[in-house]
Amino acid sequence: MSLRNNTSGEKLFASPFSRAYWRAAAGEFKDLRMLLFASLVIALRVALKSVSIPVAADLRIGVGFFVNAFGSMVYGPVVAIAAAAVSDTLGALLFPSGAYFFPFILTEIAGSLIFALFLYRARITVGRVMLSRFCIDFFVNIVLTTPIMMAYYQIMLGKSYRIFHLPRIVKNLVMFPVESVLLVLFLRLVIHPVERSGMLPQGMDQMTFTKRNITALAALTLLGVAVLILYIRYH
Repeated sequence: MSLRNNTSGEKLFASPFSRAYWRAAAGEFKDLRMLLFASLVIALRVALKSVSIPVAADLRIGVGFFVNAFGSMVYGPVVAIAAAAVSDTLGALLFPSGAYFFPFILTEIAGSLIFALFLYRARITVGRVMLSRFCIDFFVNIVLTTPIMMAYYQIMLGKSYRIFHLPRIVKNLVMFPVESVLLVLFLRLVIHPVERSGMLPQGMDQMTFTKRNITALAALTLLGVAVLILYIRYH
């Protein structure tokens, strides 16, 4: 195990679908500095689990996903899976909130893996960041979480859980454009200092808002507001 050399010449990948990509990701486990960084990210994720920014009634932005995205971008999918498992377990042990249900660890792992697949060793654009956040909001927070919640309610509480859980769907639709913009701004803030430290390859930041990005975010924001209004009227 050794300290990392300057990564300015390291390769960027067009996609994660190559052996070289996964060899690079697995190689991060041999890097002492990367493991120390992952330990710091785990500590921050555990500490920030219950921290959120209030936006409106019953709507909050959890700040932990910023740290998760940042860490996954730096150390890649292999370390991200291990870091997610450790942070979820430590969070449950140190800050328990109700009965522990092991399958919830899958949502932590899936979220970290998605961020890593989109952001690790890639030219990061606004569209790529938005797509990573959409995949987490839809596939993790809605699709994957639903059967886990159904099992949790049935096994732990002896109750039924609706497949179509409107509040969770509304929250993810409403918060997606806001979280996407904030994540882009956050990554633009942190990526260059980390590049200079030698822990990221040079040239990753391609995050410039285009007219197409702005139009897409505006449309998604209007959709989220419309869904929120319908939800409030429904209740």
